Amino acid sequence: MGKDQTVLFHSSIFGPIHSRRLGVSLGVNLMPNDGKVCSFDCLYCEAGFNAQGKGTTGLPLREQVRLQLEAKLKDMHSKGDPLDVITFSGNGEPTLHPDFPHIIEDTLALRDAFYPEAKVSVLTNSTMIFKPDVAEALKKADNNILKLDSAIEDTMRLIDRPNSKDFSVEKVVEALRQFEGTGIIQTMILRGTHDGKPVDNTTDEEIKALIVAYSRIKPREIMIYSLDRSTPEESLIKVDKEELTAIGKRIEDETGIPVQVN
Repeated sequence: MGKDQTVLFHSSIFGPIHSRRLGVSLGVNLMPNDGKVCSFDCLYCEAGFNAQGKGTTGLPLREQVRLQLEAKLKDMHSKGDPLDVITFSGNGEPTLHPDFPHIIEDTLALRDAFYPEAKVSVLTNSTMIFKPDVAEALKKADNNILKLDSAIEDTMRLIDRPNSKDFSVEKVVEALRQFEGTGIIQTMILRGTHDGKPVDNTTDEEIKALIVAYSRIKPREIMIYSLDRSTPEESLIKVDKEELTAIGKRIEDETGIPVQVN
């Protein structure tokens, strides 16, 4: 099935790190610091497969996150350190945290106090956007980065492996339309195999389906990227920058939506 990869982030606040997509980024992890909690089990997840378990620490409390973030921002600000973005990612899906909407409010207030020029970004797999309070919180973020790895059901299920049988491409594309003009759709482009099945969302059929979905959603921007680090499914192959650029140009030409290629 792939290598035994473990969780990357062992605290609620981590970094800052340099993100190839976002700049100097201070990370916020709302999942356990010794396990993984996610509504997807993606073949390419840098935090590993969900089978590693949820760990023992549980989810951090809202107040813990606020205090730790405040302390880090205060320290960085006093040293004159730069900051481009505060990014919610970490060991699973951040919007699963029951206090996610309130934590976004806390984060925006702290950002305004210490780094008003910095952006707040959320990397989400789009599984919780059906909840009104989560959707409204995402709309408050400067960069609401929503996953759509394939617009073909079988491919999405093969790559992303959602926990819920009710989650579907049709339902999520329809729900993503609420972020018209504000959301950023992010798509991982990759090839490989898994359990003997080919994994490839670079085909003409796949790109056509994505173009139709993007055109329905009408986000403010599309991000396409490929693998950057090791993945739990070892057969996966990074798509090179030249091919990614060509795919991005096709998408931009056919949708009229700006495409960022990383």
